Order: sequence, then structure tokens, then C-alpha cells
Amino acid sequence: MFATVKNWFGMTTKSLSAPDAELQALFGALPSGLSVGAAQALTVPAVASAIRLLSEATACLDLKVVRRVGDADAVASDHPVAQLLADRPNDWTCSYEFVRDMVAAALISDKGSLALANKVDGRVIELVRYEPAHFTVDYSGDGRLEPRYRINNVPVSADDVVHLRSPFARCPLSLAADAIGVAKALEEHAGRLFKNGARPSGVLSLAERVTPDVLKRIRESWHLTHGNGKSGGTAIVEGGATYAQLTMLSTDGQFLENRTFQIVEIARAFRVPPSMLYELDRATWSNSEQMGKEFLTYSLEPWLRAFEGALRRALFTAEERREYRVAFDRDDLTRASLTERATAINSLIAARVLNPNEGRDWLDLPPRAGGEEYANPNTGSSQPGGGPAEDAA
Repeated sequence: MFATVKNWFGMTTKSLSAPDAELQALFGALPSGLSVGAAQALTVPAVASAIRLLSEATACLDLKVVRRVGDADAVASDHPVAQLLADRPNDWTCSYEFVRDMVAAALISDKGSLALANKVDGRVIELVRYEPAHFTVDYSGDGRLEPRYRINNVPVSADDVVHLRSPFARCPLSLAADAIGVAKALEEHAGRLFKNGARPSGVLSLAERVTPDVLKRIRESWHLTHGNGKSGGTAIVEGGATYAQLTMLSTDGQFLENRTFQIVEIARAFRVPPSMLYELDRATWSNSEQMGKEFLTYSLEPWLRAFEGALRRALFTAEERREYRVAFDRDDLTRASLTERATAINSLIAARVLNPNEGRDWLDLPPRAGGEEYANPNTGSSQPGGGPAEDAA
């Protein structure tokens, strides 16, 4: 009966046998005492940089609708979904912001990110993204994990939902809570270290017992010389006091190494090359380009595939999904220098893999007359209309 009443009011239940991050935080059951929440985690520069790297790199890629025609793909720029994604998904969000915020929310929230496709007569008229606090995702308990969605406690059809989430039903921010917590603790320790750096790290030892008044004068003398931001002065004290400098512990001596390791650990959690978080200790001219390729292949590509699938499922009807799909244009991330691209395009045209107009399209140049012919520009015999090869054909 209680469950029925909760359903009437749109209330949801959460299981303690499989608690999400919100329940863990509520009951203080985060992985360790050093773990931090999302708001604190984003104040760690390496975390914010990793999230911005993945979300902004995805948002910088053009979204296009592709139609399968025979054995080839053709850009369907006239499709209503293509026009929606190219312009703005809704009246207050541009395409760049929509994609960026969707990926960023999926990296931060265990729920993932969600957008509702509002449709009229089966046609999508807008895409509206919702913050994780305003939607719930419940999965069937029969092992199929079929999701059921509610937005502001109102049930919505799964066919109208763009849902992007991380593997393991946990976001990278949540899975790396301990590593981020250690990085935050090191950052706070650095702040305290420099804040109190004007005070010598040592001990004043008194050779004889002194009265409280003498001890007060010694403390005031030391504070006068070294307190209030002063350092480097010579302290004059009474009572036969001697000063012994404290030695640094091994952890303090390796403080910078510890901070560097935490940056690498955070990069590992988000699966991005450390050099892209500006940790350049192991970066060289030879491996930086390889790290960029690995970023596209192993870091960004899984998110692109997941996002493309989520958009395709929500934005097209069952009949359209047989022909249409949404694709990110990855050319911007794979472009080499102009010299290397020109050499590659020339080689492909000479091998008759591309025609000149297709090569020009790679350079964002308009087609030219006669550029549809597949001919080798380096040999006269293969030119259209003139040569033995053409006569023999």
C-alpha cells in the first residue's frame, strides 16, 4: 500500500543494497575519509582539466546526420534532426553547450546525463537537458536492466530520452574519489605549508626550568622576530635556550613527487594522457603526437560512440534508424600539418582512391569543374580523354 501511495505522488525508492553516490554521501559511506564530493573535486585543477578536456573536445566536433545509401554513407544535411543539431537544440542552448554539458554531466554524476526530446507528431522539435537532481533512472529487477525514466517525478518514455552514462553505473569522478581526495589533501597541505612558512620548523629547548613570566617573554621575543609574516631574522632569547631545526620526513621531502603522482592517477581514472593535463615530465617531441592519437582512440572514441548511439535511439523513428544515424566529424582531431595532409591527399588522388574534389573537400574547399574524374595528375597517360591507357580501355 505504501508503495502504491508513493507511486501516486511520483516518489522513488532507493535500495541500500546498491546505494548510489547520494546515499553514500548521506550516510557517510564514501570510500574513505579522504574522499570528496563533486563540488570539492572540481576545485582540483587536474580533475577540472580532465573533465573540460573530454567534454570540450567532444563539443568541438561537428554533429551531422548520415544516411546509408547502398554501400556508402551520405551526409543528410536536409534532415530535420540535422538542422536541429546544427543550429541549436532549444531556444536557450547552442549545440556546443549542449554537447559539452551532456558529456561533463556524465563524467560527474553516477546517474549520467539526460536530455528529453520533445516531439510533435513524431518529429523532434527540441532537445532539453536536465540536471541530475531533476531526473531518476530505475532499472528493472529481472536482470534485463531496462530503464524507466522520470523527470521532475513525471514518467517519460525511454524512446524520447537521450541518456549518456559511464560504465559500471559509476562516473569517473565517483570511482576516483579516493585519488581526488588525496590530491585535495596535498593541495591543502601546500596551502598550510606556505601560509605558515614564515615560522621556522624547529624546537626551542630550555636548559633550566623557567617561570611562566620568563616563558611568556621568550614566546613574545620569538613571535616578534619570526611572527606576522617575518622570516630570516635572528631571535634573541633568555634562559639558556637552544634551537634545533626539525628534519623533514620522507613524505615531506617527496611532496612534489606525490603531487605529480596524483595528477597521473587522476589522468588514469579519466583515461586521458597525463600530458594533456599539462603533466609533461614524460612528454617528448616523439611521444606527444602518439599520446594525441591515443586520446582520440582510447579516451574520446568510447564517449563519441556512446553519445552517437543515445542520440540515434531518441531522435529517429524505428524506420529511420535503418537508414539514418548521428555521427561526430572526427576529422578535426585527426588532422596533421598542412604539408602532411597535402602529401597524403596527393598520394590518394594519384592512386585513384580519391578524386580532386573529394580531396578539396578534406581541405574545406569548394569543388571545381572537372574534379570528379579519378585520374593520376602525375602521368599524362592516365588523364581523361588522352593517352594509350584510355584508348586501350
